[in-house]
Amino acid sequence: MDSDSETDDDPPARAETDRTARSDGTDRTAADDGSDTTDGDTTDSDATVSDATAGGDEDDVGRSDVAENGIGQNGVSRTELTTEGEIHPDVDLDVGEGQSEASSPEAEPDEASPGLFDDLLSGEPIFENKEVLRPSYTPRRLPHREEQINNMATILVTALRGDTPSNILIYGKTGTGKTASAKFVSDELETTSQKYEVPCEVQYINCEVTDTQYRVLAQLANKFIDQNVDYIDDELDRLHGVREAVDEGKTTVEETSFTDGEALDERIDDLEDDREEFEPVPMTGWPTDRVYSTFFEAVDYRERVVVIMLDEIDKLVEKSGDDTLYNLSRMNSELENSRVSIMGISNDLKFTDFLDPRVKSSLGEEEIVFPPYDATQLRDILQHRSDIAFKPDTLSDDVIPLCAAFAAQEHGDARRALDLLRTAGELAERDRTENIHEEHVRRAQEKIELDRVVEVVRTLPTQSKLVLYAVILLEENGVHNINTGEVFNIYKRLCAEIDMDVLTQRRVTDLISELDMLGIVNAVVVSKGRYGRTKEMSLSVPLDETKSVLLADSRLGEVEDAQPFVQARFDDS
Repeated sequence: MDSDSETDDDPPARAETDRTARSDGTDRTAADDGSDTTDGDTTDSDATVSDATAGGDEDDVGRSDVAENGIGQNGVSRTELTTEGEIHPDVDLDVGEGQSEASSPEAEPDEASPGLFDDLLSGEPIFENKEVLRPSYTPRRLPHREEQINNMATILVTALRGDTPSNILIYGKTGTGKTASAKFVSDELETTSQKYEVPCEVQYINCEVTDTQYRVLAQLANKFIDQNVDYIDDELDRLHGVREAVDEGKTTVEETSFTDGEALDERIDDLEDDREEFEPVPMTGWPTDRVYSTFFEAVDYRERVVVIMLDEIDKLVEKSGDDTLYNLSRMNSELENSRVSIMGISNDLKFTDFLDPRVKSSLGEEEIVFPPYDATQLRDILQHRSDIAFKPDTLSDDVIPLCAAFAAQEHGDARRALDLLRTAGELAERDRTENIHEEHVRRAQEKIELDRVVEVVRTLPTQSKLVLYAVILLEENGVHNINTGEVFNIYKRLCAEIDMDVLTQRRVTDLISELDMLGIVNAVVVSKGRYGRTKEMSLSVPLDETKSVLLADSRLGEVEDAQPFVQARFDDS
């Protein structure tokens, strides 16, 4: 406030004001508060403050004064420091002897009282190392994938001899061990190359994330640029040390690998020039040709054999075509110092059908197929991982077989089996139990399935969401054996409600088939005799949760009352 700032900035004026107020017999605090005062009645506190202020000796005011009269060490009363009930922020007031620490705003919290996480940490953990159950973990042993691993090693051993390995395409459904096996072989390859001092490396690209030619080339270019800069810096440090030793007479140029001092200096200058030329590639903004040439120069700067692992390679082709693969598969004919091999990993066995014949022939020099695991193999995998992941005697006997059985139903998906086991363990920890039981596995199965449904439904195109919403509305109103015509009638009205283009009934039938493939609806073709054939369907996922996900879409959320649309089934029948 203005009055506060004036008082603070001019202490003598404030003291004079206090003396004037006291001579008038008026209590300043009471006046400030707007309360009545008694003329001529000066308190002991006022007298003390007045004396201290007039005398200018702040040290004469002791702690007893603070306790009895509310006076700070600077000789100013608490009441004088308040304006509208607030203590002035610039004044440090000590806690009096008679004042408890608990009443201080800076009082320490009771250390004995449990915090938010103390109680949660008090229980005995079930996990020893949870990370071994995650997809990102690369195990040191991969049961039932010895054949595929040996095939990869047989192909890639050529790199350790300094030659170019054949390109490899690896096929298999999700959770069949493709990526884990490829990473295992890659780690072994790099370890062995260091052992024998052969320049060989593997560069991993996840094409589900890095899904355009520009991004793939930029990411690869920057990896090699970083390596080259590190190499140049190390080499410059070494050569500057050599030059310093020569200048100090500790060695001679002839004792180094250089013929004379001029050759040494020339090498240092060349390296410094090279370092300045390596410019990182931005993730956007450059012409693709420039990105490719930068990548080409970076990879060819030194002698080495490079294996480029393109995981989810089909996603790259689907998004950006096969230009990236064409360029990568042809670059060996232009490289002078290095050699490049491609290892592609795909869930889609038919993705090469869409490739240019030239790319297909050069890319698919070697093919390795990973078949689904059966229940017995999944049990072996889970047993191996659980020995590392959990504390001893944590799993009941039926946990691993049940996880394996559930995952075997999902085309032998080891990733699903490991997710089940990890989620079951997390649920058991939340229940504060010391062991994982069958009920935890079943709850984990429900949770994972619901999470999958939510993610799939959330990412559906708007037209597919409208078709699915039509199915939900019919089921919600007790309609059984829902046919395509009924869905189409409600779908049309939903489109009109949110001003969406209406697809043809044939296209809606295709969308129903796609929902069937995703496991969201169960659709079967039924013959109606002379009336032809139609699809009858039912929902395969939890209705309430699926509906909530759909209505979270801002466009579908505009349909506030969909009940009238259900009547369309009867109106148009």
